[in-house]
Amino acid sequence: MSKSIVVIPTYNEIENIDAIIRKVFSLTHPFHVLIIDDGSPDGTANVVRNLMPEFSGALHLVERKGKLGLGTAYIHGFKWALEKGYEYIFEMDADFSHPPEDLIRLHHACAAEGHDLAIGSRYITGVNVVNWPINRVLMSYFAGYYVRMVTGMQIMDPTAGFICYTARVLKTIDLDNIRFIGYAFQIEMKFNSWKYGFKIVEVPIIFTDRTRGASKMSPGIFKEAILGVISLKIGSFFKRYIPKS
Repeated sequence: MSKSIVVIPTYNEIENIDAIIRKVFSLTHPFHVLIIDDGSPDGTANVVRNLMPEFSGALHLVERKGKLGLGTAYIHGFKWALEKGYEYIFEMDADFSHPPEDLIRLHHACAAEGHDLAIGSRYITGVNVVNWPINRVLMSYFAGYYVRMVTGMQIMDPTAGFICYTARVLKTIDLDNIRFIGYAFQIEMKFNSWKYGFKIVEVPIIFTDRTRGASKMSPGIFKEAILGVISLKIGSFFKRYIPKS
């Protein structure tokens, strides 16, 4: 059995899902894939279900009723992966904005270089974003500056959603108490990892905005991130971060 699984949340990704699954399975490292589908009315889950015999034992599907949020999808996927005994657990979008081939580099950063958490970073070597309007690039870049200023953690891309977690990190963080669902979810997970003293590395990637399907971004997600960072910092004053042995 592979020790690595890629968790991909989906909602109306029928235009991308077949291709992204096949791409991950074409890589030289033996990744497994877990799709968490939030009741996509376009039939995304049906495509995955039809592919499962072809990738028997390596492709998995969890279907949830309704759109329950990105953060809750990942938490569900993390718990599922931990129960199955996976050691390296990845986050990745279904729309090819995260280069699937860079899963291998993230895995290497943890499995070979000894990091606990590897982030596919858009900003560690400048601004590596393709096809985003300039206002969105600036909003994302300065959101990172804001997070660093408030929290003190020196991560250049704290809202990144292309990540490799070791099981040790996810077992240490209290997943049941992760509060946020959008950009703030990504910040909250990294903030907890940092406060527990885990070794974090940023691996440079080129982020390319989706060419198929619709973006799930909304103003409410940015608002959650802005207010969430402050509450994370304040809450950390009243919490003890003691790593599990």
